[in-house]
Amino acid sequence: MDIVFATSNPGKAREARHILGKGLRISRLELDEIQSMYTAEVAKHKAREAYRIIGRPVFVEDTGLHIKSLNGFPGPLVKWALRGMGYEGICRAVGRGRDRGAYAETCVALCDGKRVRSFTARIYGTVPLRPVGSGGFGWDCIFVPNGHKRTFAQMDLQEKSAISMRGRALLRLKGFIGARDKTVRKRIK
Repeated sequence: MDIVFATSNPGKAREARHILGKGLRISRLELDEIQSMYTAEVAKHKAREAYRIIGRPVFVEDTGLHIKSLNGFPGPLVKWALRGMGYEGICRAVGRGRDRGAYAETCVALCDGKRVRSFTARIYGTVPLRPVGSGGFGWDCIFVPNGHKRTFAQMDLQEKSAISMRGRALLRLKGFIGARDKTVRKRIK
């Protein structure tokens, strides 16, 4: 299956190429994002829109940071929360002495023009008292995965991709594409 990854985020493009291969084609589309507390809903909407624009099989992804003591906020609205509050603001909003638990969730949505399939993965962790690290992108500096002492922003691409929610969701997409390609090849023979 010949597909395109539609994203305007160079960090997401870099991570997807690391998982799916350097030959992955990227379409740098700015897509409208519906406002929803469900990453799958946002991703599926973006996948349909990307297919409408590109006219060929395409996948997109959406990621959210769900903080337990904030009742799951900001979730998929994390990009907007960062614009308004910044990294420090989100760390302060959790508050000292409160549960700093969180989970990060990525939904990769593939649209072939007929159907939208989604591949979701989560990773649990905590929000540190303050942002830590300068690598990565997005909110990597405010999430420490369970079992680790460093934020995503303190990890290199290989280490982060091996454990991240985005890496896991992309591997599920890769498995689906590989299985589908094998079925098509069997039918051709």
